[in-house]
Amino acid sequence: MYILRITKGCGNMNIIDFLGIVILMCGVILIYDARPITKKVFSFGDQNDGVLGLKITGFVLSVIGGLLVLI
Repeated sequence: MYILRITKGCGNMNIIDFLGIVILMCGVILIYDARPITKKVFSFGDQNDGVLGLKITGFVLSVIGGLLVLI
């Protein structure tokens, strides 16, 4: 099984797996904190468009990160 590949700590984890985990975490953070990030970073009036954009970006990053971990 793929899950059993990492046996002793991170001994068998390569840089692609680590990069995938970091990208996956950034995507999840973008999805979860989209509204506060939009309030802090963007200053345009319609907040819902900014939130939607950040959530879509977070979803895409999560998918890319998950695929990097599986490969």
